[in-house]
Amino acid sequence: MTSDNRAPVTVVGLGSMGSALAKSFVAKGHPTTVWNRTPEKADDLVAEGAVRAASAAEAVAASELVVVCVLDYHAMRELFDPLGDALSGRTVVNLTSGTPEEARETAEWAAERGFDYVDGAIMAVPPMIGSEEALIFYGGSKAVYDAHSASLATIAGAGTYLGEDVGLPSLYDVALLGLMWTTWAGFMQSLALVKSENVAAAAFLPYAQAWFEHVVSPEVPGIAGQVDAGDYPDEGSALGMQAIAIEHLVDASRAQGVDAALPEFLRQRAQEAIKRGHAGSGFGALFEVLRKPE
Repeated sequence: MTSDNRAPVTVVGLGSMGSALAKSFVAKGHPTTVWNRTPEKADDLVAEGAVRAASAAEAVAASELVVVCVLDYHAMRELFDPLGDALSGRTVVNLTSGTPEEARETAEWAAERGFDYVDGAIMAVPPMIGSEEALIFYGGSKAVYDAHSASLATIAGAGTYLGEDVGLPSLYDVALLGLMWTTWAGFMQSLALVKSENVAAAAFLPYAQAWFEHVVSPEVPGIAGQVDAGDYPDEGSALGMQAIAIEHLVDASRAQGVDAALPEFLRQRAQEAIKRGHAGSGFGALFEVLRKPE
């Protein structure tokens, strides 16, 4: 690596995210080699100063650090399998989306082929890449990560190393996406209810935002603590009581002609938690059902 932390880097895969990664490396002064199955995707990057490799092998040979952002793990392995010894001595940072199991299998595959491997999960949209707010999770050998952390800070100022387990970044990724999607789905359930009476979403929005800020969000740290402790105190609103309110949500959804599948899912889990002896526990006891559904 160079003394000014502008080490050469190769970016393989130039979709919208891969292009954003390469553009950030170029903008920060890293000698950047790029490659994509469709060569034309590199045109804009070459105009900005990147070097277009004629092949994947040439791209890998250009830099010790190789950042990959392709469709999936299968595509990544299919691309690199034919390269053989060309990967020896290289560090591949795989920012391709997938599952923890795929990440761990790919790390074993990399070890068999004699190159260092770090897995990552991008928690940002392309326009955020290169900013201090951009978050990328990394997992793998700490020594390998540390050797390239200065270069990786170029693409994500909030980049975070999670540990030696290469599966953790993907796990954090799907967990946070699940939080996002279920939160959005719950909000849309609320909007479906109020819109069934021709209430404008904009009219309901201030109350939803205040509810998130003053009621929902403040409870999150407490629930996390309960989950770690395995103890779910009542704190004034036992699950047995809340289950009745959930029944009202199911009934109201049906009466208003709104899809009741989401509140019905919640009702069933609450009932199961009560069946397991958590009627007097707090809402956090639903975790036990979600963790062990049977």
